[in-house]
Amino acid sequence: MTVGSVSGKSILVTGGGSGIGRGIAASLVAGGADVTILGRNRERLDATVSEIDGAGSVHAVAADITDEEQVAAAVSEVVERAGRLDGVVACAGGSETIGPVTQIDSAAWRNTVDLNVNGTMYTIKHAARELVRAGGGSIVAISSIASSNTHRWFGAYGVTKSAVDHLVRLAADELGASNVRVNGIRPGLTRTELVALVLDSPELSADYAAATPLPRVGEVDDIAALATFLLGDASTWITGQVVNVDGGQMLRRGPDYSSMLEPLFGEDGLRGVVAP
Repeated sequence: MTVGSVSGKSILVTGGGSGIGRGIAASLVAGGADVTILGRNRERLDATVSEIDGAGSVHAVAADITDEEQVAAAVSEVVERAGRLDGVVACAGGSETIGPVTQIDSAAWRNTVDLNVNGTMYTIKHAARELVRAGGGSIVAISSIASSNTHRWFGAYGVTKSAVDHLVRLAADELGASNVRVNGIRPGLTRTELVALVLDSPELSADYAAATPLPRVGEVDDIAALATFLLGDASTWITGQVVNVDGGQMLRRGPDYSSMLEPLFGEDGLRGVVAP
């Protein structure tokens, strides 16, 4: 056995068209896996497929993870094409809310819950059925340091990622009897297009560095390396774990976004005051 090998495994990566999901897909393909990336934007998926090259192969399925029927159909499509499913990375997620809890848009809150909690649940639900039928496999859910360390004014994001963490543990406990492993990864601040605004801000960049024992920005490869390990052959007695990959930031505190948000909400607004 090659330590950590994913060669020949059929793996589904949601949110695989960009950011961390794309990096994980590229790592798996480089390791010889047969990878299917899933996302809502077909053009982005096709562009990613054309850019990723390695010892394995990569395919694309367009689907919205908040639609359970689309998730079920996507999983079936992977199994029909590849003949089986050995692993899944539930990476698709995001947030529509930011700002004080007293001013959260409730519709945006529900949309974020639907994406991060329900979408991850649908992915695990339908992928796990195939892994159980196949005699085992590995599931990796991408969470966030916002689930373990309070990120003030992040709205639904950290709350929903905390739910993902609990879902990981619940699924791991239930599915162990069928040799299905379920683990999570909590990235810290990781260099993707979504955090360009943070990286371009001297105040926020300095605050993140002050809150992080290893004071550099995370790279997508940092997350992809752990995901590939958890999907491979060297981690077959690891389940129910949620691992921070954050330079040690979980030892200190979440970031201070007041420099960015105070101009929008005001000093009083950030402490919960709502104008009558």
